[in-house]
Amino acid sequence: MKVSSYLCVSMVLFAFIATPGCKMKKAEPQTINLADLDTTANPADDFDAYANGGWKKNNPLPADRSRYGCFDQLDELGERQVRDLVKEISASKQESGSVGQKIADFYNSGMDTVRIEKEGINPLKPYLDKIDAIKDIAGVQAKIAELQSMGIYPGFAIYAAPDARNSSLQVTQIDQGGIGMPDRDYYTNTDARSAELRKAYMNYLNVALKLSGEPTDAAARKADIIMKMETRLAKASLTRLEQRDPIKTYNKLEIAKLSSVAPAFDWNRYFDARGIKNPGFVIASHPAFFTEFSKMFKDVSVEDWKIYLKWNVINDLATYLGKDFEAAHFDFFGKAMTGQQVMRPRWKRVLNTTSSALSEAIGQKYVAKYFPPEAKERMIKLVNNLKGALGERIKNSPWMSEATKKKAIEKLEAMVVKVGYPDKWRDYSGLDVKKDAYVLNVIRSSKFEVAYNLNKINKPVDKTEWEMPPQMVNAYYNPLANEIVFPAAILQPPFFFLNGDDAVNYGAIGVVIGHEMTHGFDDQGRLFDKNGNLTDWWTKEDADRFNQRAKVLSDQFDKFIVLNDVHADGKLTTGENIADLGGLNISFTALKKLLSGNEEKIDGFTPQQRFYLAFAHVWAQNIRDKEILRRTKEDVHSLGRFRVLGPLRNLPEFQNAFGVKPGNKMYLPESERAFIW
Repeated sequence: MKVSSYLCVSMVLFAFIATPGCKMKKAEPQTINLADLDTTANPADDFDAYANGGWKKNNPLPADRSRYGCFDQLDELGERQVRDLVKEISASKQESGSVGQKIADFYNSGMDTVRIEKEGINPLKPYLDKIDAIKDIAGVQAKIAELQSMGIYPGFAIYAAPDARNSSLQVTQIDQGGIGMPDRDYYTNTDARSAELRKAYMNYLNVALKLSGEPTDAAARKADIIMKMETRLAKASLTRLEQRDPIKTYNKLEIAKLSSVAPAFDWNRYFDARGIKNPGFVIASHPAFFTEFSKMFKDVSVEDWKIYLKWNVINDLATYLGKDFEAAHFDFFGKAMTGQQVMRPRWKRVLNTTSSALSEAIGQKYVAKYFPPEAKERMIKLVNNLKGALGERIKNSPWMSEATKKKAIEKLEAMVVKVGYPDKWRDYSGLDVKKDAYVLNVIRSSKFEVAYNLNKINKPVDKTEWEMPPQMVNAYYNPLANEIVFPAAILQPPFFFLNGDDAVNYGAIGVVIGHEMTHGFDDQGRLFDKNGNLTDWWTKEDADRFNQRAKVLSDQFDKFIVLNDVHADGKLTTGENIADLGGLNISFTALKKLLSGNEEKIDGFTPQQRFYLAFAHVWAQNIRDKEILRRTKEDVHSLGRFRVLGPLRNLPEFQNAFGVKPGNKMYLPESERAFIW
């Protein structure tokens, strides 16, 4: 389910996460794994090479990965844990309609490759035939509504989310969409990489259309039609950077106004078909997009719309059909986009889909088996220590006025902390899982999720809900709820050692906590008040000073060269870079209070050195060139290497810990450092 861009894209810690030596170790207290280091590198010149060089050498990229790091290793541990749970469930008789039956049958339907190959695209024939039967534009629009109820989003996306200016109420949100490639710039940019991807995408279109039964000539003609329609939608879309602006993307439109913005689309009939009674208004991310979308119903023929709609069905569900469809999809989204050489093992792909479909049902079992209560207790204590440290830093900030400091402290004190798992689990009794086609189980699951989400419209926000399941290796800050959330799966080595060395814990999970807290005060999060409402609570002078300081950090990252002559995008990654820098400062402040004169060395490293080594190791990773380029274009997070180098150059405490001097590459003079939180 798509949710608002500024909530989901910019406030999470990462895509997935992992470890020191990156394997769970029973020995406590855990410190630094010396094999991960490269002591031939100078930490004062390249701290990533020093802290992670050994790990990178000992952990080459697997063929089924475009990027492989400590995050990914911990994610693989989580996959094995969940697989064991699913195997246990499948090995015993499950009552019909029970959660266990649904988990087992969903997973087993995905693993039944004999049946999947035999059926091929046949399970989708009824859906494709209905599209073929469309006679007019009214039928096209009705089909868009029907496909969206299945979680397929031709043209645009719709979902329930809190009103950013009244965050206690769930309202109707509509967002740009309808393109097959991951970013609008791939359709519009003239650089060689974008041209290469357009060519690869056209090839994917041709191959997939032929697999669906189209003759070669017809496939080529229809691929061209699809590409032209998607390019038109892309040109009308906001850029990734523009989507990060919560003010620009907040456009409240009464239904009558929406109808005047996009008059050729029958919104009243659409909302009726979606079961959304009296929405009252919508929040549109980009009204001009919907104006262009509307014009397409005047300019594009019914036959071309049918081609586009069928493609949306095929593309969205290709990975749940036979091996030929999967291979065609992977050739573009895996090989061409990311450089990944082979698909991940089937059990991992099916497990991921199953875990997504029954996320909290699996999460409840995961927590019972793998998450001890004492881990939650120590984590809450860590969070409280970090909260105190951030409060101290806000109060002592040399650049903020007392008026803004007061509001910032109020927001920090109101910040909700969620650890491990939700207090209330979701009910999956309405989800129907059968022993039939895998793709049909996927469709039923998508319908269930879409209905669950849209049923929230015009209802109060449920403050107990989580955006991530416990088995996901990640963490997030939700500005609309002013909450930080840490799923159980991230509370394992190398982020969190239950009885581990404080310096290592604070360098890893401590920085993660501080990172998420700082999101409440980054370039986006700072625009929301203590109740999660989009409200300007800053004095103009303080806002100007914040923006000036954020620009210093953005400019620093712009100078990093990620590959050949391609630079990092400091503006796109501003929020995450602020959070990384803030997390380091906050956690180090909290650690200093714990040390209270205890400067014992372990393996020759002081607590301060262990803190920075643990932080750096979280971002150890090897990555393919194509994935470097993709993430630099699409990801609001900096690449792992620069998440190490970028913030550390701004910290005098780091310079002192590793003897960084003028002339060293990790050195920045005080006048050039970024200091925010």
